[in-house]
Amino acid sequence: MKPTLNFPAEVLLKAQGIRVAFFDVDGVLTDGGLYFTAEGETLKRFNTLDGHGLKLLQRAGITPVVITGRDAKPLRVRLQALGIVHTHFGTEDKRPAAEQSLQELGLSWAQAAVIGDDWPDLPVMRRCAFACAPLNAHEEAKAVAHYVTHSRGGDGAAREFCDLLMVAGGRYADLLAEWQQ
Repeated sequence: MKPTLNFPAEVLLKAQGIRVAFFDVDGVLTDGGLYFTAEGETLKRFNTLDGHGLKLLQRAGITPVVITGRDAKPLRVRLQALGIVHTHFGTEDKRPAAEQSLQELGLSWAQAAVIGDDWPDLPVMRRCAFACAPLNAHEEAKAVAHYVTHSRGGDGAAREFCDLLMVAGGRYADLLAEWQQ
């Protein structure tokens, strides 16, 4: 069965050669809303489509790195369940965190992609070879993005980004075929 997913050719060309993908959390992996219990604990809602996309991305040979301005136990639990080991929590200045990850992985900005939704993501979005923003991102993030998803943050935008990178890297069809047996 042939994949039905389709992205513009110029976008796929721009996204070729990606080996690492940076993810913001609030507004990308979540809807950006912050929920607090009476005790002050932060709760977050994650989309299972996004989670599966992150697992597939790893299988496709692209390393996901999460860089977030916040730190919360539910986030750590979710990322651990997804097998994501490259993380930066409580990081408002995201560029140095991204540079540190690139250095640790032996990669360059030319091999990096990012999905971000707001001003703190802009320094990384401007440096990566491929930048993406969710449909409901701030206008400044959408202005520097090479691709704006059809989905909103926390509602499939990260999955769309993962799918795009897998298609561009030539791995999407092979991974999909494993599920069509």
